[in-house]
Amino acid sequence: MSEVALEGLEGHRIYSCDDHLDIYHLPPELWEKRLPQKYREDGPRVVERNGGRVWVAAGQFMGLSGSYPGMATLRADVEEDGFRPSDPERRMQDMELDDIWASIVYGPGALWGFPLGDPELKKSVLRAWNDWAAEEFNSYSPDRLSALPVLPTTSPADAVEELQRCAGLGHRGALFHPQEVGLIDESWDPLWAAASEAGTPISFHIGGGSKLKAEPGSWQLPAFVSVVPMQLDEPFAVMMFSGALERHPGLKLVLAESGVGWVPYMVGRMDATFEKYCARDSNAALKTRPSEVFKRQVYATFEEEPFGPELIPVLGPDNFMWACDYPHPDSTWPESRKAIAHALGSLGPEAVRKVTGETCRRLYRLP
Repeated sequence: MSEVALEGLEGHRIYSCDDHLDIYHLPPELWEKRLPQKYREDGPRVVERNGGRVWVAAGQFMGLSGSYPGMATLRADVEEDGFRPSDPERRMQDMELDDIWASIVYGPGALWGFPLGDPELKKSVLRAWNDWAAEEFNSYSPDRLSALPVLPTTSPADAVEELQRCAGLGHRGALFHPQEVGLIDESWDPLWAAASEAGTPISFHIGGGSKLKAEPGSWQLPAFVSVVPMQLDEPFAVMMFSGALERHPGLKLVLAESGVGWVPYMVGRMDATFEKYCARDSNAALKTRPSEVFKRQVYATFEEEPFGPELIPVLGPDNFMWACDYPHPDSTWPESRKAIAHALGSLGPEAVRKVTGETCRRLYRLP
């Protein structure tokens, strides 16, 4: 970080609220070791194909194993065998290199989920990941590594059961894929109640919701990348206007990798819509202005945001959290402090301190 940006931030710890651990980098034996015997053939496993090693599950290609083009760790002089991000010791070395104190990590399937048709297989696969994340990754440094569990979308009861189980394992938050379910169905309300009671933030991560195909080499890829953050608008609106957030004031919702740009517009439009349709309707599901609910319960994460200094103050710095996005190709690693200074320096020390650390620390109850 530049000398100007460092002013007033001496000793400030940086918390990255949206990093990744994709399937490409996971130990090849993760699921074969943890799945019940009856699911090992259809569960995620690594096989040889066309001279390389790939992940497959239920006959579907899931991704390469030990390889991903352009990963951020190729930029620095570090030992890279393709599995560095899943090794907690080496991962923390990379955090130290980038001066990152703590990391909230979204695991495999963060963008696309696990498209497994058998609900029992899917639950077992997610349970195995959630256990590995707690027992073999986060446990290395529980105050600094937080790989989030993934909740099953197979039924509300399944999601509630797994959320409560994961809270018992020490997980500090959870990922839920809203695009996989009929989110407007009130049967999901027990999940929001359980998350509120447990104090477990629920993340909706970008991915899904678009008809574009993110195919490398196709014009659809940059089109998809351009619009995918805004696909969170509908799940956000559902959670707001259905009253789910208002009914459960302890529920914290994270719009993960949403960016900042569209969020102030959306909240402003929600307020205007509330005045037209809800404010004078005694039967409306929502009784509180959306901007008030947002300030109390909703958080948006961002990386490098061109209009951050102009737009973050519109809603206030308490509801936005910066992310490094390690080890993705567009990550700021290993120059995150420099990137923060460049993108956010004009916000001022107090706001920078909040969006790059204090809000994330408070939300996930980190030291």
